[in-house]
Amino acid sequence: MSMLNERPRDGWRETIEQGIRAARGYRRLTGGQGTQEERVSALRRALDEADAVVIGAGAGLSTAAGFTYSGERFERYFGDFACAFGIADIYSGGFYPFPDNETRWAWWARHIYYNRYVPAPKPTYARLLALVEDKDYFVVTTNVDHQFQLAGFDKARLFYTQGDYGLFQCEDGHINETFNNETWVMRAMEAQGFVRDENGIFQVPENDGLAMRLPAGFVPTCPVDGSPVVMNLRADDSFVEDDGWRRASAAYAAFLDAHEQGRVLYLELGVGANTPVIVKYPFWQMTQANSEATYACINLGEAFCPNEIASRSVCIDADIAGVLDDLLEARHDCEA
Repeated sequence: MSMLNERPRDGWRETIEQGIRAARGYRRLTGGQGTQEERVSALRRALDEADAVVIGAGAGLSTAAGFTYSGERFERYFGDFACAFGIADIYSGGFYPFPDNETRWAWWARHIYYNRYVPAPKPTYARLLALVEDKDYFVVTTNVDHQFQLAGFDKARLFYTQGDYGLFQCEDGHINETFNNETWVMRAMEAQGFVRDENGIFQVPENDGLAMRLPAGFVPTCPVDGSPVVMNLRADDSFVEDDGWRRASAAYAAFLDAHEQGRVLYLELGVGANTPVIVKYPFWQMTQANSEATYACINLGEAFCPNEIASRSVCIDADIAGVLDDLLEARHDCEA
């Protein structure tokens, strides 16, 4: 068959199918052995010795970087919505039945801006990059906040499986394209009364005079046919996998093919129980299939692995940011 007629690889579906098949055989899990210090040392050795690193990142990584969806950050930027509608946090606000589109999109402009166009409060992503930038690495993530690129990770080595807060798509997915929303978001933030600080970041004005409803004509629509748009976030079959998504999926498959054998570190960071088939299960299976591979999981409250790969795994039940700091400090001590 001609190469021109071959479909591009779909690393997302291929690895999910692989992981599901393998996960059915795992019956017993373990949190591993050794002290915290011993586990961090084992992970440092695995990083130093790895020929390639596959990073699988979930929401816990962004939480460790300071992207909390409740508390002070929520109250500062969404306090008016909390008072007016009883919304408890940023996540639940994304599902709230607002009274009209102008109010709904005022909320979403803030939701997008503070979770996509502003760097994370803590330098956790930058510290992760410092640990792997001299390695052959690839990142697969369910996060949609773009923090890997904002921290300087190579775009060609990133696969955002579940979408991107920075993209719109047609509501029902009938146009197989996505549309950059940055210009619209900035205009919508200004329209609500946010003001930029000395670093160019939108802040609440001193008089707290924010609007919770966009002016007429500000509701975003599809630039192709004027139809309603939604966020490009995977929720159902209407999710648009555009050309960029498909290229990243194929690049992920190619990277995995190139590193089926050898000293590969599968580094799982903050992946919870909601989407284990995208990262966790495939990482377990690929580690088991390669006798030289190491699986590592850093996750506060959810660090474990199957017994089958326990001897080649490092499970660290701790704050990701703190562990990355320890790894960098250990590297600096060795280089001194």
